[in-house]
This record gives sequence, C-alpha cells and structure tokens, in this order.
Amino acid sequence: MLLLFETPAGFALFKVLDEGKLSKVEDLWKEFSTADSARQVVKLKAFSKFENTSEALSAATLLIESKPSKGLRKFLRSHCESDILAVADSKLGNAIKEKLQIECVHNNAVMELMRGVRSHLTELISGLAAQDLAPMSLGLSHSLSRYKLKFSPDKVDTMIIQAISLLDDLDKELNTYAMRVREWYGWHFPELANIVQDNILYAKTVKLMGNRTNAAKLDFSEILPEEVEAELKEAAMISMGTEVSDLDLENIKDLCYQVLSLAEYRAQLFDYLKSRMNTIAPNLTALVGELVGARLIAHGGSLLNLAKQPGSTVQILGAEKALFRALKTKHATPKYGLIYHASLIGQAAPKHKGKISRSLAAKKITAIGVLPSSVRSEDISIAARGMIDNT
Repeated sequence: MLLLFETPAGFALFKVLDEGKLSKVEDLWKEFSTADSARQVVKLKAFSKFENTSEALSAATLLIESKPSKGLRKFLRSHCESDILAVADSKLGNAIKEKLQIECVHNNAVMELMRGVRSHLTELISGLAAQDLAPMSLGLSHSLSRYKLKFSPDKVDTMIIQAISLLDDLDKELNTYAMRVREWYGWHFPELANIVQDNILYAKTVKLMGNRTNAAKLDFSEILPEEVEAELKEAAMISMGTEVSDLDLENIKDLCYQVLSLAEYRAQLFDYLKSRMNTIAPNLTALVGELVGARLIAHGGSLLNLAKQPGSTVQILGAEKALFRALKTKHATPKYGLIYHASLIGQAAPKHKGKISRSLAAKKITAIGVLPSSVRSEDISIAARGMIDNT
C-alpha cells in the first residue's frame, strides 16, 4: 500500500512497510511515538516538489475541490503501478480511480496514519527542514486566501449588499437630521413646517432665507412654486416665532448644508445601486425594482443563496419574527415580508395581495436562475411580470 501525503512543498508518496499494523487503529499512534519507530511503519518512496508558488496554489485549489492536478496525475502514473493508494479525501480517491484507474482507499486507519506521518514529516522527508516548512505553509495559506477572495463567486453581490445597507443608513440619518432642522428652526419660524412639507425643500429654504425677516426681499422661485412662495412671505410677516441670534442661524444653516449633502450623496448612491442591480440581477430588478431586489439579496446573503431558496421562503423574507410569533401563538402566518414593497403588490387589491406575492416569489426564483446575458432572460422577466399583472 502507498500513502499519498500533501505538503506545502509538494506531494509525498510513502510505502507502508507493515500493513498488518493498520488493523489496530486505536494502537496505531504508538508506532509513531518517535521518528525511528515511524520509519519502521512508512518509508518515503517518491517526492514531487512544487516548482513555484503558482504551482502550489493551483494544486491546493484543485485539492480543495477534490480534483487531482496535472502534476499529481503525472506523479502518480510514474510511481503507482499495481499498489493500492491511501488518500485523505474519499472524493479525491474517486477522481483518481476514475481518471488513472488506481485503486484508492480511505478509512479511519488511513486518517490515523496521516496523523502519524504529519507529526514526523520533516524526519521522514529528507531535505525538508521544519524552519523551511513553516514559511511555505504560511505563504501558501496567504496565497490561497487571496485567490479565494479574488475569485469568489459571491463577491459581485457584496457591492449590492453594502450599497443597500448604506442607503438604509443614509435614509435614517437624513430623516433624523431633517427633523432636527425642523425642530430647531421651528422656534424661529414655526409656520414654515406646515407650508413646506418636503424635508429637502425645507432645508434649501432655511439655508437661503436665514432670518425670517429676509423672506420678503428674497426670490424663492428656483426652490418653491409661486403660490407656496407667496404663502411663505405672508406667514413670515406675522410669524409667532421667537427671535434668534446670528450665531444660532449660522449653526442651523450648517445643519441644512449637511442635510443637502447627504441627500445629494444618497441620490448618487441610488444611481450606483440601480446600475449594479441592472448589471448583476436584471431579471430580479424587472420584477420587483432595484430597492426591493437589493434588500432581498442582502437578506438572503447573496444572489446565489436567494436563487436556491424556494418561493415560499422568498415570499416571507424579512418577516421571520412575525412568522415565528404566529407559529408560537397558533395564529395566521404572514403572507409577505420584504416583497410587500414591490410595485406589483402595492397596486393589487387587498384581497389579492397574498396571491400576487406567492406568484411573484415563484416567478422571481425562475427569473434569477436565468443568465442575465441571454436574450431569453429578458423575455422571461417581462413575460413573468405580464402573467402576474393578468393574475
């Protein structure tokens, strides 16, 4: 029997000298108590050293996927003739048997043998020092980690998840800042809150006007409609608000500037999210829109995870607390979660919302599974939306 052992420096092939000792798995560790006793159990037959880090990285990547590399196949063809090969991974053994017709074995005795060889690796392989093996292991682990991060199939979803999370945070901050502007400036001009309802227009108006006494001589035509401007100027003349100092107004204007800056950045971020969603998940975007689609991807963890989930799960994503509360109290379970904010469900009559959400969740899974680069994917998303519209 031969033992295949993978190291950061290359592949080692050991000859098992006494296969009878493998029958007592629980006592096998005693045979590796010292390096001399280990040499009585296994002996190095051949060693294939990696030429460079790239070759080691390629071999390690394939081994993780239980696939033999080209160098490993060549190495085994040269040194494995009619012997049985012991491997640490059963899937790798099946791949070797299929491609090279070499009989492979994987069991508890083999794993115990691997542990023993690992404990005396530098003594069993001549020319491989412990001080050289540690840097090789560290370098290979770093290279493998960088490779996984670089070629991760889920990394495209990360940008969408981060963008929608930041967008939600910006909405909360923007709302908090806008309410603070209204409360702060409301002491000076309380009537303005009822005249200008929009938070962004309110901040622009306050930033331009400053003291309410300036309203009569300012032009608000670029910010407000004509009738709203007239109402504002009239209210400013008879306002019941208190007087504030110039220093107070400067600080209020600074806060207005922060609100407008956040609003501008939010608009840029939404455009970015929209472009990423149309590139990565165009079918999902066509069905539920950019924001709902991005929130579903973020809640599911990735687009791949979302595609694997059944329609019934997608339908109630975001309503987990309500679902478990309903199951605990034996009440009716929720019919929808994040998907409720999709335009198709919002347009439906209340009695049809549950049915539409089920249909939309089912069609969504079908649409996600189609490659976005294919022409057929556009037809599927449009056809699915049309079918739901006609439901």
